[in-house]
Amino acid sequence: MSQPVPESAASSRSRSQRWIPLLLLVLALSDLRTELRLLADQLTLTSVIFAVRHHLLAVAVLALQPSLWSHYGSRRRRVNNKTVDSP
Repeated sequence: MSQPVPESAASSRSRSQRWIPLLLLVLALSDLRTELRLLADQLTLTSVIFAVRHHLLAVAVLALQPSLWSHYGSRRRRVNNKTVDSP
């Protein structure tokens, strides 16, 4: 039977992983840097399709940023059927 993780260890682990969504955002934007400049210069359907097809992972990371922030953001825990923020 596995032992429950102490609350202080769980909160320090979640704090140490909050940099992951930020790192993925910076890497995705750096990958799309040239494409974003071209799109800012002249927005066409062809340029959008090219950017999505050739930088699919970066586009997926950008699309999933809200989910990543909610997953790695502040932890919420349940106490007596009430949701409270962890310190």
